[in-house]
Amino acid sequence: MTSALVTHDSGASAAATDEPSGTITISDAVVAKLASRAVLEVPDAGGAVRRVLGRAVPGAGHLGIRETSLATAPKASADVDGSVAHVEVTISVRWPVSIRQVTEQLRDHLRERLHALTGLTVAEVRITVNDLVTNVAPTGRVR
Repeated sequence: MTSALVTHDSGASAAATDEPSGTITISDAVVAKLASRAVLEVPDAGGAVRRVLGRAVPGAGHLGIRETSLATAPKASADVDGSVAHVEVTISVRWPVSIRQVTEQLRDHLRERLHALTGLTVAEVRITVNDLVTNVAPTGRVR
């Protein structure tokens, strides 16, 4: 599905009649890509390794298979219905950070960021954590 957001021109005729003058359509794929990139804005969350039959496939980057890294964009999908979006992301989390804290922060960030970028209301964010990153130095804290 895609989203159709109604916009108003700043011209006098649109303001006088309060009639919408056009629409903006945002595809599911665009919302998914924005969500994937927004994950990278959250410390301690990132892309997760692809799994085959429930097993991680480490070191398969040369085969074109995604590797676990906090610097690579995670897998994301979106379903947009009108002005409401449902988003799903599969991520990795830095060990030993609290998975609960990271996912709560990520859920809030995705809702805010996608609304700011698209105007959509994000009704649901489904997060799957399927890997832990253990070999990355922690990021500095901002106070």
